[in-house]
Amino acid sequence: MTYQPKIGLEVHVELDTKTKMFCSCLNDPNERHPNMNICPICTAQPGVLPVINKEAVRKTIKTGLALNCQIPEYSKFDRKNYFYPDLPKGYQISQLYQPLCKEGFLEINGRKIRIREVHLEEDTGRLVHEKDCSLVDFNRAGIPLMELVTEPDITSAKEAREFAENLHLIMHYLDVSDADMEKGEMRVEVNISLSAGKKLGTKVEIKNLNSFRAVERGIGYEIDRQTRVLKSGKKVVQETRGWDDVKGVTLSQREKEAAHDYRYFPEPDLPPLRHSEEFIEKIKAEIPELPQQRKVRLKREYELGGKSIEVFVYNKGLGEYFEKVISELPPKIPKNQLPRLIKLATNYLITDLQGLLRGASVIGEDFLITPENFAQFINLIEEGKISSKIAKMVLSEMFATGADPSHIIEEKGLVQITDKAEIEKIVKEVISKNQKAVEDFKKGKVASFQYLIGQIMAQTKGKANPQIVKEILNKILTKN
Repeated sequence: MTYQPKIGLEVHVELDTKTKMFCSCLNDPNERHPNMNICPICTAQPGVLPVINKEAVRKTIKTGLALNCQIPEYSKFDRKNYFYPDLPKGYQISQLYQPLCKEGFLEINGRKIRIREVHLEEDTGRLVHEKDCSLVDFNRAGIPLMELVTEPDITSAKEAREFAENLHLIMHYLDVSDADMEKGEMRVEVNISLSAGKKLGTKVEIKNLNSFRAVERGIGYEIDRQTRVLKSGKKVVQETRGWDDVKGVTLSQREKEAAHDYRYFPEPDLPPLRHSEEFIEKIKAEIPELPQQRKVRLKREYELGGKSIEVFVYNKGLGEYFEKVISELPPKIPKNQLPRLIKLATNYLITDLQGLLRGASVIGEDFLITPENFAQFINLIEEGKISSKIAKMVLSEMFATGADPSHIIEEKGLVQITDKAEIEKIVKEVISKNQKAVEDFKKGKVASFQYLIGQIMAQTKGKANPQIVKEILNKILTKN
């Protein structure tokens, strides 16, 4: 029998706002010192009242609009009641009945994954377990937490990972959250069941998935585990399981026979929210070009290959820098020459420049190469004024100092040698010193030709025009 996975995701994202969800405390979940960003509101002291963070509401609605959600005119907050040490009030302010956003979708490889809702709530504190006690840090308590819930439309571990990765990218484009999974700023939980035909299977929840790789591996393992259980004639138990990234397995944490009764009721200390059409349209106007739209445009405008597009879309800053570089290329370039320059710029940005950056960004004061200087650098290569070897040296100096490439070339004497007579003289000198390589070439050893080119380039410190070197060397060797 074949079993079909039905997978739904619950994704929590900590929003990047200046203050917490219901108080004026600093929103800084990475504060190293415990219980620094706290106040009577986020630690639930008697007699205090929460106040809604408008920016958190705006960012949640912005996300919902980007995910094709409906934004109801009316929404409100509810109390979710449960007791746990990291929840100071004994309840969490969340949204159950009337969320900010509902009924959206995110398209993955041509398939629409439906989004049931996107709602807003507050994060909990953090437990620190010591040998003989557990400590509570409330710095994170009350941070705006956006929760996205999908329908069980995902059918594979790979598709689940792609959904999470695409959502993460959208968070960056919208500038609503850094969504760093390692820091817990984006947390993914999975609900998965296997069905045979129309009959729905038993749902199992997977927690502790703190990377995209863990999402894919955890779901993959759980599909295999549930398949083995069903094929052995046993029943899958409804439970919550945790992911052990080291062992690569899910482990049972607790059985979940029925839905927990959180005794939801409307939050009495917060007013309901009404969103005017003007308010929604204003937020909609703030939504930038999104990743999928950018992919289509980069293909159309620059005729880039798929891999290059992926780099420029996933590395948003580098993609924007690429477009600025292209806009700085000389305006009178012939149309047939422009594709070569675009390809050249793409290659140097993706390989050489990213190698120098070592994971850093082109955004910020530390990055010194202006788009104008990078465009000039690309033009110098295309015009044959510097070789690829010299280009690496020039780019490295530009990266370190921010200097103009022409200035670097002139100051360091890196102008490419194109004089044929001068190059021929050097070629003859190298040939006279490497007679064995010459004889090997005449015996048919192609590698000897490359060796001789390497020797010529070394003698000229990379400044000889490689194409002219190749032509002269081949002419002399075949003539003799």
